Amino acid sequence: MFEIIKPGLFTTIQDLGRSGYQKFGMAVSGSADHYAHRMANILVGNRQSAAVLEVTLLGLRMKALADHVIAVTGGDLAFKINGALAPMWTSLKVKKGDMIDFTHCQSGCRAYMSIAGGVAVPKVLGSRSTDTIGKIGGIEGRPLQKGDVLPVEKQLLHRFQGIRRRLPASFIPKYENTIHVRIVPGPQESAFTKEAMDGFLSSSYTVSKDIDRMACRLEGPTIEHVEGADITSEGIFTGAIQVPRNGQPIVFLVGRQSIGGYTKIGGVITVDQPKLAQAKPGDRITFEKVTIDEAHALLKEQEKTFSVLTAVCMDKG
Repeated sequence: MFEIIKPGLFTTIQDLGRSGYQKFGMAVSGSADHYAHRMANILVGNRQSAAVLEVTLLGLRMKALADHVIAVTGGDLAFKINGALAPMWTSLKVKKGDMIDFTHCQSGCRAYMSIAGGVAVPKVLGSRSTDTIGKIGGIEGRPLQKGDVLPVEKQLLHRFQGIRRRLPASFIPKYENTIHVRIVPGPQESAFTKEAMDGFLSSSYTVSKDIDRMACRLEGPTIEHVEGADITSEGIFTGAIQVPRNGQPIVFLVGRQSIGGYTKIGGVITVDQPKLAQAKPGDRITFEKVTIDEAHALLKEQEKTFSVLTAVCMDKG
């Protein structure tokens, strides 16, 4: 178990999301950066979907109440154990009484801490993910608070005797202030002029202060509609780039609403969505058009990487 000493700016328990309930208006939720989440779990021998802690920007302090194996991935939030900087993207042993801190943001926005066995809060509608709008999942559907104690599934510490699992450097993302993402145009591509689409793809947009787990609002050159921004409300998917009447794009993330009634100029491909999860106000975003076939090929290659790493770690564990 772990005791929360300071909860930080916004720390929640997340797995890979709550599937099958969007038709009832329920957000999928789950980890904003699914790449960092899955890698963190692989490093400690968990299922890739196991619940982890999603730490936003800074401030979390927690105490280990027993010996554990952990891993921290994602943004660099100056992760420390007992006051000393600790390595990321590797499995680590912590002892009973050790203090774990995330003190300030150096790059990226969100860090992910996995614990061997996984965080063992009850599932709600098939998921342990915290949905702070629906107020379900995690611990009472809220961010962590001082005094919370995190239950952990039984772990087999002997499996890690003498073993430290490190992710190869080639698989570790670099979180920079200029973020380039690839998109597939549509589903309302025809609602925009060719000049508007060309301008969107050749421009740089600034991440506004209005960014959270629901959406990333951008500021930059206005995207003009052919007739208007309104459409009959339809489903919103992760990575959807909606353009409302003001012509400023909004990229929807894991905490998005189920439906929306504005035109969508494109969708960020799955492998690039974690980049937006690490974006902060003031960061710059640029876009590149790719085909669906290219998006599928990139996703298949990434899934192959996850499969290989999982097999290697399980063999060594």
